[in-house]
Parts: sequence; structure tokens; C-alpha cells
Amino acid sequence: MDHAADAHRTDLMTITRYVLNEQSRHPESRGDFSILLSHIVLGCKFVCSAVNKAGLAKLIGLAGETNIQGEEQKKLDVLSNEVFVKALVSSGRTCILVSEEDEEATFVDPTLRGRYCVVFDPLDGSSNIDCGVSIGTIFGIYMAQDKDKASLDDVLQPGKNMLAAGYCMYGSSCAFVLSTGNGVNGFTLDPSLGEFILTHPDIKIPKKGKIYSVNEGNAKNWDGPTEKYVEKCKFPKDGSPSKSLRYVGSMVADVHRTLLYGGIFLYPADKKSPNGKLRVLYEVFPMSFLMEQAGGQAFTGKERALDLVPSKIHERSPIFLGSYDDVEEIKALYADEIKA
Repeated sequence: MDHAADAHRTDLMTITRYVLNEQSRHPESRGDFSILLSHIVLGCKFVCSAVNKAGLAKLIGLAGETNIQGEEQKKLDVLSNEVFVKALVSSGRTCILVSEEDEEATFVDPTLRGRYCVVFDPLDGSSNIDCGVSIGTIFGIYMAQDKDKASLDDVLQPGKNMLAAGYCMYGSSCAFVLSTGNGVNGFTLDPSLGEFILTHPDIKIPKKGKIYSVNEGNAKNWDGPTEKYVEKCKFPKDGSPSKSLRYVGSMVADVHRTLLYGGIFLYPADKKSPNGKLRVLYEVFPMSFLMEQAGGQAFTGKERALDLVPSKIHERSPIFLGSYDDVEEIKALYADEIKA
């Protein structure tokens, strides 16, 4: 055994150590937020393990039910949802949970309540489960005004009021990306230790990227600005090189690549989905929060994404997010359309 190498491994910046360091910046903190995050991390580790052995455990395949969005639920979706609901309730730090898989919000029993509201998509990109493509969990955290009188108004707030947001991507490695409003940090699960280790400190998205990410199968239904923007990506008139198209179909995977390499992720409104397809609370807001914290932008086609005020928990919105300059270009095209 290489004892010297093992000794070095104990000096790693784990996610637990990182969260406790952040907590020490706030002398008034009672540790509630740290406890909540540790339960989210535990849920992610559990789902990561289930995803890795999904084929062996016969978790692949349909559960025979449909969720609130009318999508067929995979067995892993159902399991992941149960895992996160139980992990969040048992933390004793939550009062309202909003999940993509549940039609109604979950109000935690008053004896187990805490100050936080958590919105989450327990398993994003579940249509990719069967083919082994990256999938993930997305979450956002709000503070309730009064845990004893918690209501839906505590979660139907603009995204800029979120305290923290993040996602966990289950792929060739398990990556956990988190922002508590003080930049963005990326952690990777070391399976031998069972710990998330800080591998991507202070992530900054490049100001401009070479990649665009969109489902071009919807092109015939796009609006003018989206059509013009994608045309410009493929056939730039200023002599610059064309952008590369990359589209996984799991929002977590597409946004993770955009965050690290730069570029833009687009899911516009179209004739088929006039209000957009992605859900505001647990897809658009957390990813927009992370993008802004990393120096990028997020835009709905009308306004800054984090300024949106949702009126219902499963509301949808168009979204354009990524590198600052790339999002500026799409904003300019929408502004031109308004003038025209």
C-alpha cells in the first residue's frame, strides 16, 4: 500500500467540507442549510447507485403510470422521486416540496418542518435511461416566509429569490454542480470513498462559445428569431467559423457541457409548444441561476429568466441560456422582431 499517497487523499475538499466552510462565513447560521444539502447529496448518491445497476435490478422499463406531464414514468423515475421526497422530509429542514413527478406540492408534516422549500426534477432525461446516456437530478431551494404557515406562494417566486440551485449528473462519472449564490463549484463522486470531491472550483462559462444545442427536429415550428439565430450558427455571414451542433436530449447533460465549454442551449417556444416545454420551477430556474452565477445569461425570449414569476407549480417557459455574448445575440434578434 502507498501510505503516503493515502495520507494526501485525506486533505481533499469534499462537498461536506466545502459546505461547512461556506457555513462558517455566516456566523448567525444554525447549520440547517448544511443539513439540508447533505440530505440532497445523500439522495443523489442513492440515485447514482440505482442508475448504475438499473439493468441488473430490472429498474429499466415503464412503471405503467403517467406523471402530471402526461409522460410515461420509468421505474427509475418513480424510485428517484421516492428517494428525494424521503431524504428531504427526513432532513427535518423542509416545509414544501415540488417534484416534477407529483401533481400537487407536498406539504411536510408540521412536526418535521423546517424553513426551506425545495423544487426538483428527480430524474431529468429519463427517455435516455435505456441507452445509457447521461441523465440527472435538478434542484432549487427557497426560504419560506413562515414554516408554520407555508403556502404555494413560498415557491411561486421569481428564480432570483432562490438561495441555492444545482444538479447531479449520472454519466461516465457522477458530477454534482452547486451554487449557493457565491459562484459555481463542481464536484465528482469518488466511488472508492463514497464522497464528492471538488474537481471544478469556481466554474466560469466562456464569454462566447463554439457550440449550439437545440432539438432541430422542431425547426419547422420555430419562431423567426430562433430560426435566424440557428441559421447564423450554421452559415455565419461575418466569415467566422460555423458553430457545432451538440444535443443530448437530457437537459442536465446539455447544460453541463454548455457550462464547461461555452455556447448556448436553446429550448424555444414553437407552434407545438407555444409556452415552451421546460418547466420553470425545477428546470429553467435552477439552470438559469447556475448560468448567471458562472457569468452567463438566461433569457426567455421576453425577459431575464430569473425575473419570471410563475403562477402554477408546473408552469413552462421557453429558455435560451449559456455564454454571455451568445445570449446577447438571441436577445438582439428578439428586440429586432419587436421593433419590426
